[in-house]
Amino acid sequence: MATKPARRLFQYVPKSRRPSPEPEASGGGGELRASDADADAVYRIVSAAPTPSAVESALSASAVTISVPLLDLVLRRFRFAHGDPLRALSLLSLATDRYGVVPSPFALDTALYVLGRARRFAHMWDLLRSSRRINPDAMTPRTAMVVLGRVAKVCSVRETVASFRRLSRMLGGREGVDAARLFNALLRTLCQEKSMSDARNVYHALKYEFKVNRQTFNILLSGWKSAEDAEAFLAEMRELGVEPDLVTYNSLIDCHCKNRGVEKAYKLLDEMREKDISPDVITYTSLIGGLGLIGQPDKAKDLLKEMHELGCYVDVAAYNAAIRNFVIAKRLGDAFTLMEEMASKGLMPNATTYNIFFRCYYWAYDIGSSWQLYERMRYEGCFPNTQSCMFIVRLCHRHGRVAQALELWSDMVNNCFGSFTLVSDVLFDLLCDEGKLEEAERCFHKMIELGQKPSNVAFRRIKILMQLAKHEESITRLTAQMAQFGQLAAEDCQRVDDTHTLHLKHTAE
Repeated sequence: MATKPARRLFQYVPKSRRPSPEPEASGGGGELRASDADADAVYRIVSAAPTPSAVESALSASAVTISVPLLDLVLRRFRFAHGDPLRALSLLSLATDRYGVVPSPFALDTALYVLGRARRFAHMWDLLRSSRRINPDAMTPRTAMVVLGRVAKVCSVRETVASFRRLSRMLGGREGVDAARLFNALLRTLCQEKSMSDARNVYHALKYEFKVNRQTFNILLSGWKSAEDAEAFLAEMRELGVEPDLVTYNSLIDCHCKNRGVEKAYKLLDEMREKDISPDVITYTSLIGGLGLIGQPDKAKDLLKEMHELGCYVDVAAYNAAIRNFVIAKRLGDAFTLMEEMASKGLMPNATTYNIFFRCYYWAYDIGSSWQLYERMRYEGCFPNTQSCMFIVRLCHRHGRVAQALELWSDMVNNCFGSFTLVSDVLFDLLCDEGKLEEAERCFHKMIELGQKPSNVAFRRIKILMQLAKHEESITRLTAQMAQFGQLAAEDCQRVDDTHTLHLKHTAE
């Protein structure tokens, strides 16, 4: 029995290698400037053409000149528009083989990213091999970060380490790419995509194969939960002759402060000063948070003055940490005074600042103070984050404040802040509880207009109320809109069909 031929993927295959044109003719030297209009045109051609040969014909017929800057812009569109990764790969091959354009490091990294995001790992490694032959200078340490990040996203730690070794062989001996940088890239990737414990286990397994440096330890010191483990790691760092720097001390101080070891944190601060390492705003912010955990908000506030005296710039995050300490201590008056002081110094409160107060008001069931604070935010042109919106709308639900909930919703729609899906669930519950069916339907339609999918729970609840009110036309319209986002549940489809039949009978009568 003959085997079924494999389905051909959309990928350009060079028919014959032509000699590369001169850089002036191809634009490979980057001298030609690319426009967004040309990039949009090329992206549409590559995305819409049915075959690779059709892409080549359409590009030849167009007046667009393929160049390195244009290739960068088009691949950027493939990344952010979630375009077909194989078509992006086809464009790279076509640009190289037909137009003599050598992809830049940015183009290579972007193509690798979209291929890895689609789990096209075989094509990703093929692209790396071909790039090593055509333009080895395009492969940089950032390339290794992109590849390892995509592999670690969906593969195991073992497979990620295997990919790292494979990259080490491919990039070995390249200028500016040493084994230590690649090893640090692996550890950073594991910290971001896996866990800190995975990164540390890999470090202990491979630390004798690769030369470690200060950056290696700084990567691994972030995120420690146990102060004892952090100190043991610092001791190992010193045994290897690697002295800590500002980043190292900041990680250790933050670890001690989170464990309420403020005294040990201050000892590290003294050690920093002895070594002429000046603490920065991150150092003081960690200390402010630690003092709040042990119930000393006033001492934390004094640190802000000390920062000013030492010439250390105080940012909004430092003030927020001090404000949070007063709120935790239920000293809202002092917290508001500190917020006014922050504003007087030209540092306007942000959404995080206000969220500290919203959390306090939420647990106190205080809708009045929450709404006054929200009105102040609007006056200052600061929009709340999603968590603050949830605090407000839940309080409106508890107190039956329909008008205020709808006002918040209107502000979210007009100014595009917060999560429509999360807030709408609570809003629809409130409107249904209060019998505001017309308002619920209007908000539902508005979500659809904005391209946001209401939850199935909210849809079913609104539909039940419409069935009780015998609003058959509204049910049909809402169901058709929900169907745009995917297949509906079987019970929803059955109810809709029945309702639609009743509607047809009623129209015929």
